[in-house]
Amino acid sequence: MSEGITGSDVLFVLMGAIMVFAMHAGFAFLEVGTVQRKNQVNALVKILVDFGISTVSYFIIGYTVAYGVDFFVSAAVLSGTAEAEGYAFASNGYDLVKFFFLLTFAAAIPAIISGGIAERAKFWPQLFATAILTALIYPFFEGIIWNGNFGLQDLIADTFGVGFHDFAGSIVVHAVGGWIALGAVLLLGARRGRYRKDGRVVGIPPSNIPFLALGSWILCIGWFGFNVMSAQSIGGISGLVAMNSLLAMVGGIIAALLVGKNDPGFVHNGALAGLVAVCAGSDIMHPIGALATGGIAGTLFVFAFTLCQNKLKIDDVLGVWPLHGICGLWGGIAAGIFGLEALGGLGGVSFMAQLVVSLIGCAYALAAGFVVYGLLKASMGIRLTDEEEFIGADLSIHKIGAYPEEDLR
Repeated sequence: MSEGITGSDVLFVLMGAIMVFAMHAGFAFLEVGTVQRKNQVNALVKILVDFGISTVSYFIIGYTVAYGVDFFVSAAVLSGTAEAEGYAFASNGYDLVKFFFLLTFAAAIPAIISGGIAERAKFWPQLFATAILTALIYPFFEGIIWNGNFGLQDLIADTFGVGFHDFAGSIVVHAVGGWIALGAVLLLGARRGRYRKDGRVVGIPPSNIPFLALGSWILCIGWFGFNVMSAQSIGGISGLVAMNSLLAMVGGIIAALLVGKNDPGFVHNGALAGLVAVCAGSDIMHPIGALATGGIAGTLFVFAFTLCQNKLKIDDVLGVWPLHGICGLWGGIAAGIFGLEALGGLGGVSFMAQLVVSLIGCAYALAAGFVVYGLLKASMGIRLTDEEEFIGADLSIHKIGAYPEEDLR
């Protein structure tokens, strides 16, 4: 616990935690608007229950794995009004709201994955996956990058002159979530009828563009808490982060509009692509560099999504691998380009350090995705039966649809 943390810092981080928590509504509605009507309830329930499981897993195990801090002491110690050996909690509760803030990042991992495996994944195995990912897989890598665990950051600094820079999680959160999702999607397989035997792609249109757009808007707004409040104190706040987040977002929108030929799905996801990519270097880039980062990310998303669905035949329903995996990888690398002083940035970064650790993070996440979902597939199965998928996850899992009155007609 650092000295000089004020009540204003507590409120600042708490507001950040609430804003990122609200982003989970954005994840939910983005998925609701993209999936078929028969799977909308499932999308809403998954995101909320995943958050609940993530909270318990991260509280009991994950936060300790990442930061070596646990909460198994009296409330007096947690509140800072009493002392215990090995514990030093602030009297104003700063450490507790910091946990809340970082938990919302951890819970983004299953929320990201949810969109990729939508419409054909079993419910309970996914909750098991959520528990494992937020207790062990994500915190392990989080601790390496953001807490200096196991000396990787020191090794990178010794090799390249500076450590790996990821201010708000392009790699730690987004790329890790996206590449885990790729492993899950590949093991799960495509939705029934998505691809014909002759290789033709069968289009499955979004069920509700307004809901999809609402999800994007909620995520965009919450992202300013995700990025700006990653400073974790009033004293560390930077208007540069806000400006860079804004310009990366609009860069993604405009690029996706042009490259995606005015497709509303691409436009609304283009905003998110820009925000994913700018997370890592939002505190060190020049705003023009952030605009370029977002524009490249929006372009990458459109091309990667199209390649994924049409050429590679990977049925990633919301395009979470292109959005979070590919654009997150680009964001980690972009911090090592547009963060350089030669390109108007603040410096303190190395292109090679960014490239190497970004690739390590993606490889780790892909391997983890195959291991976790592979074990679940072998032990309990991860896919709905053909009949359940045909009926839809809403009725087969939750016994009610999004429009119950219509079901009675």
